[in-house]
Amino acid sequence: MCEEKRRVPTLYLVGTPIGNLQDMTYRAVAVLKTVPLIAAEDTRHTRELLTHFDIHTRLTSYHEHNKAAKGAELIAFMAEGNDLACVTDAGLPGISDPGSDLAARAIAAGFSVSPVPGANAALSALIASGLDTRRFSFVGFLPRQKKKRTELLQGIKDHEETLLFYEAPHHLRETLAALCDVLGPRLMAAGRELTKRYEEFRRGTLAGLLAHYSAEEPRGEFVLVVAGAEGEAPESVPQETPQELVVQFMEEGRTKKEAMREAARRLHLSRRDVYQALLEK
Repeated sequence: MCEEKRRVPTLYLVGTPIGNLQDMTYRAVAVLKTVPLIAAEDTRHTRELLTHFDIHTRLTSYHEHNKAAKGAELIAFMAEGNDLACVTDAGLPGISDPGSDLAARAIAAGFSVSPVPGANAALSALIASGLDTRRFSFVGFLPRQKKKRTELLQGIKDHEETLLFYEAPHHLRETLAALCDVLGPRLMAAGRELTKRYEEFRRGTLAGLLAHYSAEEPRGEFVLVVAGAEGEAPESVPQETPQELVVQFMEEGRTKKEAMREAARRLHLSRRDVYQALLEK
C-alpha cells in the first residue's frame, strides 16, 4: 500500500489595499482567515485591516530589520506543516519589501509559494500616467546618498522603457531635481495618495513638476512615472523656472497676466502654480 503523499506547506504572498479598503479581494480575506499565522510588516497597521474584515488570525512582526532572524523562524514554522501568509503595509509583499527574501527562503526549503494578487501603487500610477505602458522598469526608492543616486540614474539614463519610482513627500523635491539633472527633459506623471480621498495626478515635464512642487509643499506618498529615453520631451521644452519665464515674456512686451498664462502653458502648470512660484521669489 502506497504511503499518502505529504502535503507541502504554502507561503501566501497576499496583496492588501494601498489606500482604499474596498480594493481588498475576496480571496485575500479568505486566505488571511484560513492560515494559522500572518507575517506583517507593521502588526499595528495590519491589525486595523484585519479588524475591518473581521479576521482574527494571529500576527507576527516581519520587516526589513528582523528579516534574517525572523525569516528563519518562519521557515521553521512552515517546516512543521503550517501554511503562512505574508503581507506588507500596502500593496504586494516583495515589492520594495522583505517579502521577497521570505519567498526565496520558502522556495529553497521546498515549500510552495503562491501569490494572492491585489493593489500595487507602481502599476496603478503607470496605467493612469498617459505614458507608454508596453515596457517599463520598476526602480523603487532611489538611494539617499547623492553619489549612489547619481550612479543609479546614470545607469538607466539610456533605457527606452518607462521608469517607475517611489518617493516620500519630504524627499520629492530632491529626487525631482536629481531626475532633471541626470535624465534631462522628459515627460512624466506624478501620482500621490493613490486610491485615497486626496488622490491626485499631475502630468507634464520633469522641469515643470519640479517647478510645481518647489512652489507647493508636497503631501502624501508619491509614484513618479518618467518617460524612457525615446519618450524624452523635445529639446525646445523650457527648463526655466516659472519666475524666469514670466520675466522673459514680460521683456518681450506681454502683460504680467499674459506672461503668467504663457509660462503656465509652457511648463504644463496651472496659473495658480505660477502665481505661487512668483510669491516664493
